[in-house]
Amino acid sequence: MRARELRDIREEELQVRLGDARQELFNLHFQSATGALENAARVRQVKRDIARILTVQNERRGER
Repeated sequence: MRARELRDIREEELQVRLGDARQELFNLHFQSATGALENAARVRQVKRDIARILTVQNERRGER
């Protein structure tokens, strides 16, 4: 997902996506600890998605 796409989404939807991404990251960490992780690059990708969402939210808070 790109920041451009995230800026077009309502705040409520961003919150949902942030929660989903954090849950996925938790699951990926759990899989990594148990040795069941298939795609290690996905951890980095999800972290970046979380950072993008938080960046867009902070930009919106600064505009108010």
